[in-house]
Amino acid sequence: MVPPSPISAMPDTLPEPPRRWSRRQLLIAGAGLAAVGLTGCGAGFVIGADSAREANRGAEAGGADNLLNFISRPDLHVQRVVVSTPAPDPDSGLVFLTPAQGRGQFGTLIVDTNGVPVWFRPVPAPATVAIDLKVQKYQDKPVLTWWEGLIGGTGGLGIGQGEFVIYDNRYREVTRIRADGVTQADQHDLKITSRGTALFWVYRPISADLTSVGGPAAGALHDGVLQEVDIATGKLLMEWRASDHVPFDESYAPLPAGDSALLPYDYFHANSVAEDSDGNLLVSARHTWTVYKIDRSTGDVIWRLGGKRSDFRLPPEATFSWQHDARRRSDGTIGLFDNAAGITREHDRSRGLILALDEDAGAATLVREYVHPRRLSAPTQGSMEERPDGRSFIGWGELPYFTEFAEDGTVLFDGRLPSDSQSYRATRATWTAEPADQPAVGLRREAGKLVAYASWNGATEVETWQIRAGSQPGSLGVVAEGDRTGFETALTVPTDPEYLRADAFAANGRLLGSSAIIPVRG
Repeated sequence: MVPPSPISAMPDTLPEPPRRWSRRQLLIAGAGLAAVGLTGCGAGFVIGADSAREANRGAEAGGADNLLNFISRPDLHVQRVVVSTPAPDPDSGLVFLTPAQGRGQFGTLIVDTNGVPVWFRPVPAPATVAIDLKVQKYQDKPVLTWWEGLIGGTGGLGIGQGEFVIYDNRYREVTRIRADGVTQADQHDLKITSRGTALFWVYRPISADLTSVGGPAAGALHDGVLQEVDIATGKLLMEWRASDHVPFDESYAPLPAGDSALLPYDYFHANSVAEDSDGNLLVSARHTWTVYKIDRSTGDVIWRLGGKRSDFRLPPEATFSWQHDARRRSDGTIGLFDNAAGITREHDRSRGLILALDEDAGAATLVREYVHPRRLSAPTQGSMEERPDGRSFIGWGELPYFTEFAEDGTVLFDGRLPSDSQSYRATRATWTAEPADQPAVGLRREAGKLVAYASWNGATEVETWQIRAGSQPGSLGVVAEGDRTGFETALTVPTDPEYLRADAFAANGRLLGSSAIIPVRG
C-alpha cells in the first residue's frame, strides 16, 4: 500500500491546510469543488435525477399526502413510507433510509415494518443531504453511521464533499470521521472494522496523461482513493489509489467532451468497500463494471470479477454493469446490486445478483437473481444486503423502493418512499434505542375537547403513554392513558387542567421518560 502522508489527529477539529477551516467553510468550499468537477463525466449519485422515474412510469404520484407532520414535533416534516407487502416477521428489524429528493426534509430516517417513523433527523446546514444510514459496531457497541455533506449535481457524477457521523443508541454524537482538510470524504461507503478503524473513499483530482484512452497528455483525473483511518485519533493508516493499480482503459465511462472537456475524468468511480473473509479488501468500481479483490498489505489486485479484464469467465446471465454494493456473503458467494443502467442502458431491469466463484477454475456462475415485480431499472445508487436464512434486502437506489426477498425469490416485504424521492441505500437491522432527550407533547382542541399528542423521536421501547395533569406543576395526576399508536399518539384529556406532561412506559411498566411540564393555558 502507499504509505500515508503525515497528518495530525482529528478528534474535533480539522487540520490546517495553510489556515484552519471550520466544518461550514469546508462544506461550502466542497460544494464549489463538486460543482466544478462533475459536468459531463457520467452518471453516479444524482440529486434531482428523473431518468429512472421516466423509465418507470406508473409509480404513484407525489403530493401533500406523502408528507407527515406532527402536533408534538412541528419541526419535523417526514416523507411517508408506504408498505405494499407486509413483512411476515415485523419484529426482526427496522428499515433505515436517507430520503434525499422530493417534498419534505432530507435526512436520516428509521421506520418500522408498517412504514411508521421511529426516528428522523433532518440534515443540518450547511450540509444538504445525508447518505447511507446503517447500523454498525464501534468499540463493541451498536452505533448508527451515515454520511452528510454536499453533492455536486451538475452533469450527474455525484462526488460528495462531507464527513461521516457516528451516533450511539441514545442518539448522541460519538465522533465524526473525516479525511484530510483539503479533500473531503466521499459518500459512497463507510466500513467500520473490528479494530476501530474506518474504510472509506475520497475522490482526489490529479493531473494525468490520458493519451492511452484518447485524451490529452496534460489531462485531469478524479482518482479513486481508499483511506483507512483510526477513528479515535483520526490518524491515516493506509491509502490505496486506483490510478496506481487499474489502467484507464478498463473504464466504460467516456472521456469528458465538449464544454466539459477540461474537467477531471472519473474513470473508476468506486462505490463500496468491504473486508473479505481473509482480511483483504473487496472493492466495487461502477465505471469499470468490476469487483476487485485487493491485497491489503501490498495494494496489488488479486483478481477482477467482471469488466474488460475479468479473471473469471462469466456466462451471459451472470454479467453485470454499473453495479453497486459488492459484498462477500456468509456462504462464500458474492452479492451485489446490478444496476444494468447508468451512462448506458445495458438491460431493461436492475437486479440483486448472487455469484459463486471458482477461483481455481477461474469461473463464475449465477446462483440467484432478484428482480422487482415492477422490473425496476435504477440508473444510479442501490444496495443489496444479506439477511438471515438466505434472505436478501434490496434498496432500489434512484427509485424509492425497498424489498426483502426469500432465498427462492419470493417477495417477503416491499415498501417505498414517495415516488419523487430516493434513498441511496436501504438497509434493515435490529436497533434498540432510548433517546437522551425528553419526549415531546403538543396540544390541540378538537370538537371542544383538549387532545394531547405525545411522541419521542427515536425511542424503540415505548408501549404505552400516560397524560398527567393538574392545577399545579408539582401535583399532577393521571388523566388519560393508552397504547402507542405510531410516531405520535393522541390522548383526549377529560379535564381542563392548568399544567400537563406526557409519560412514556415500556411493556414491563417501566417509566422510560417524561416530557417537560407545559402550561395548558396562556
